[in-house]
Amino acid sequence: MRALAVGDRALLLEADSAQEVAALHAELLRRRAELGGVREIVPAARTVLLDGVAEPAALAARIAGWEVPPLAGSEGPLISVAVRYDGPDLAEVARLWGVGPGEVPGIVGSVEFRVAFCGFAPGFGYLTGLPERLHLPRRATPRTAVPAGSLALAGAYAGVYPRSSPGGWQLIGTTGAVLWDPGREPAALFAPGVRVRFEEAGS
Repeated sequence: MRALAVGDRALLLEADSAQEVAALHAELLRRRAELGGVREIVPAARTVLLDGVAEPAALAARIAGWEVPPLAGSEGPLISVAVRYDGPDLAEVARLWGVGPGEVPGIVGSVEFRVAFCGFAPGFGYLTGLPERLHLPRRATPRTAVPAGSLALAGAYAGVYPRSSPGGWQLIGTTGAVLWDPGREPAALFAPGVRVRFEEAGS
C-alpha cells in the first residue's frame, strides 16, 4: 500500500487490487474512530481517499502499520434486486458467454456482487464479483441515452443506471429499484460494501 498526501487535508491510499481496496475500505470504516475526524472515506478502483485529515503524514504512518485482514465474503449488508431480463444486448451477451439468452438470468443470479465504489452519476455503483470468464467488452458504439433502471455489464463490472444517460455498457435487463434518493440515508442504494443479488422478476 502506498500513501500520498493530497493537499493539506487529504490522504490517498493506493492498493494493488480491487480486493485489497475493499478490505482496506472495510478496515477504515471499522477504525473510523481512530482516524481523527476524517470526514469522508471514498473508495475507487485501486485507491481509497480520506478527506478531512488533520495530519496526513502521521496518519499515513499509522495506517502503514495496520494488519488489514482479507474481506470476509459475508461482510456487508445484502440486498436483492428484481430484474426483468429484457435488455437489448441480452442476446449478444449470451452469444459472448456461449449460452442461450434464457440462461443469462441464472448466471447473473448465481453471482453475489459487491459494490466496490460509486461514480459516473449519483447512485451509480460499480459492482464486482463477475468471474473473469464472464467479463465483457463495452459496446463498440455507445448509446446516447440508456434508460433509467437498466442493468448493464462491462469489463469486470455490473451496474444499474440510476437515471437516463449516455452509456456504452451491455444492457441485459431493467429494474424498478430506486438507485438514488436524496431523502434516504444513504442516498445511494448501492453504497460501497453492499452485497447485491439480482433475482429474475416473477421467478
